[in-house]
Amino acid sequence: MSVNRVQPPLKVVLSDVSATVVEAWRAAFADNPEIAIHQGSILDQQVDAWVSPTNSRGRMDGGVDAVVKRHLGAGIQLRVQRAIRAGFGGRLPVGSAVCVPSGAANPRFLISAPTMEESSQNVSETLNVALACAAAFQAVHRQNAQAPGSIGSVALVGMGARTGRVPARVCANLMWSGYTLFNDHCFEDYDDLRSTIVAQLDDIENAPVEKPVRIAPPARRTARR
Repeated sequence: MSVNRVQPPLKVVLSDVSATVVEAWRAAFADNPEIAIHQGSILDQQVDAWVSPTNSRGRMDGGVDAVVKRHLGAGIQLRVQRAIRAGFGGRLPVGSAVCVPSGAANPRFLISAPTMEESSQNVSETLNVALACAAAFQAVHRQNAQAPGSIGSVALVGMGARTGRVPARVCANLMWSGYTLFNDHCFEDYDDLRSTIVAQLDDIENAPVEKPVRIAPPARRTARR
């Protein structure tokens, strides 16, 4: 079951070294002035949490994952994989995420959200970016439910745009869909989140590329009398 909750303001920063990704974000998020968009490394962002696109095993051996691991130290991969074992039996499905303490002052948390099952997988023909982005924001909901206000700001990169080979404009549009779903709805479990996204974006290839698709939250369930 999923429920609606009033969310506290969250500062969202989109940061990527690719000028093409940044340009695509500016188009997709043109009507979202609350989003800060920067060209540069996520390592430079002073926020409570970084979001790192990963694989289902949490092996931080490539892309942004490897950059984050070098910066935070090898212990971060151990914490991510421990959380995946504890919560998901060792394999984190696309459309799920884990949030772990980083061991650093900045950021205090790392959110790992898989955009692919295995390392260096081409996900350009999938909905994985929307699933991963929405799951990352869901992890923010969950962390703040456990410790209110612990994540007030978060930084994301172009999810799937490098290792996953997702075109920049497609990446930006799918991330916009994941972000707006975060603002509109809070899910109690990742299965509900995944089914909602897949049901509504399954024919996204027929949508115009210049218009991101807003995902409608599932209808609230009412008890029978």
